[in-house]
Amino acid sequence: MAVQLLTPEGMFAPVPYHHVSIGAGARHVHVAGQIARDADGNPVAPGDLAGQLAHALRNTARGLAGAGATFADVVRLRFFVTNWTPDKYGEFIAGLESVVDELAIPQPLPPLSAIGVDYLFEPDVLVEVEAYAVLD
Repeated sequence: MAVQLLTPEGMFAPVPYHHVSIGAGARHVHVAGQIARDADGNPVAPGDLAGQLAHALRNTARGLAGAGATFADVVRLRFFVTNWTPDKYGEFIAGLESVVDELAIPQPLPPLSAIGVDYLFEPDVLVEVEAYAVLD
């Protein structure tokens, strides 16, 4: 197994992700920030944070698959969310949970950061997802 996920005793819990990942492999995969666009560049789920997050994760899965990886190989996720406020947490989690089984995303998640930003790519983009994976 190229990725070991863990939360050492004494670290803040419960959280829906592990605090630490260890990657042991020769191939490193970086998936650039993925947004809610279809293959033709058309917006998906305009104005819907949960829908955009789900589609951005699907695009992330496509990027990982193109390199021979899956979410099981991911050692770090990074989410950028426009105009973040704590009341958006439920919608954020709903978007994630809607694709956990479909994309075989491990639970708890690998270490992650959710970063609030003012603006992304284009005005309709509410969320962007980056992934970093390690393969044997």
